[in-house]
Amino acid sequence: MSIADNIRATRMAARMTQEQLAEAVSVSRQTVAKWESGETSPDLEHAAALADVLGTTIDGLANFDGGGLIAGAPPRGKHLFGNVKVGERGQVVIPKEARDLFGIKPGDKLVVLGDEGQGLALCKEADFMAGVEAAMKAAGRTVG
Repeated sequence: MSIADNIRATRMAARMTQEQLAEAVSVSRQTVAKWESGETSPDLEHAAALADVLGTTIDGLANFDGGGLIAGAPPRGKHLFGNVKVGERGQVVIPKEARDLFGIKPGDKLVVLGDEGQGLALCKEADFMAGVEAAMKAAGRTVG
């Protein structure tokens, strides 16, 4: 998606009108309309203001490709890494960008968590155990 598409989709996902977004970033509604049509693009200062108001990042507005989704750029700290295919034995390949961002290296152990209502989550075993130990300590118990 282009920056124009991402501005429009992210604004709509935030349930804002062009007028509301324009007021929030101190420009006219016509300027927002030009950004969304691709006639012009926001300068860096306005792109930063847009990202802040829309709860995303400049990178998200400029580079997000939702693969046909219309939800707009992801919120700050949230990522869409794409699709993975489950192999015959249940194996999946975690996308490189995700491995790099979360520091996952070959040989690392991951904990697979599941919630029937929300789905699966992966967590580094060391991080998971640190959370368990902190919870146990807060409860006055020890892990053993």
